Amino acid sequence: MKEYKIILFDLDGTLSDPKIGITKSVQHALRKMGIIEADLDKLECFIGPPLQASFHEYYCFDEKNTKIAIEFYRERFKEKGMYENELYEGIPELLSSLKDYGYKLVIATSKPTEFSEQILEYFQIDKYFDLVIGSNLDGTRTSKTEIIQYILDKYNEHSADEFIMIGDREHDIIGAINTGIDSIGAAYGYGSHEELKRSHPTYMASNVQEIKDLLVRDMGTGSSSQYQEMHGYR
Repeated sequence: MKEYKIILFDLDGTLSDPKIGITKSVQHALRKMGIIEADLDKLECFIGPPLQASFHEYYCFDEKNTKIAIEFYRERFKEKGMYENELYEGIPELLSSLKDYGYKLVIATSKPTEFSEQILEYFQIDKYFDLVIGSNLDGTRTSKTEIIQYILDKYNEHSADEFIMIGDREHDIIGAINTGIDSIGAAYGYGSHEELKRSHPTYMASNVQEIKDLLVRDMGTGSSSQYQEMHGYR
């Protein structure tokens, strides 16, 4: 494995399970738009991608109605949705180990930066991150490619091969590929294993411990080279 120095983390579906907060906030927005969706499982597709893309793709909203729906979504999300959320098991320990190992940690999420910072503070893991980059509340900088490139520009003293992106959806992996950095597909999140494999991550991790095994070579269950050989990843 390369000697990475900066690790980029997606937030939703990678560090935390935000299903209840996101799907109920989408449900609230749809109801305000005259659409009743009782099954929260059908709204899992909203976890990860930018809201602009999801409202358009799954409900065929035009630009005007998408903006209105996002405002309705944020009504509920700001009040309670962001707190209907829980960290995946082992995340605080993973972040602590990565910091001890000397990595710089950065959040790279399509969620607005303002909300992301509040969530990290709520879970008391904000201390582990050197930088938090998300989308803007005005709807700009929403694609993962834009977000990752913004981070690379911030750390322009580092070469691309010193970065790695960790995320659970194809958007994370495609954003990494588009910006020339490596990636780890977090297969325990909301992107299916097939979705992640199809987007060609550099590595795959089935759980939080496997991320640690890949990146913290003297503290995991084995060396990263042994792990890659065992699982057939390059």
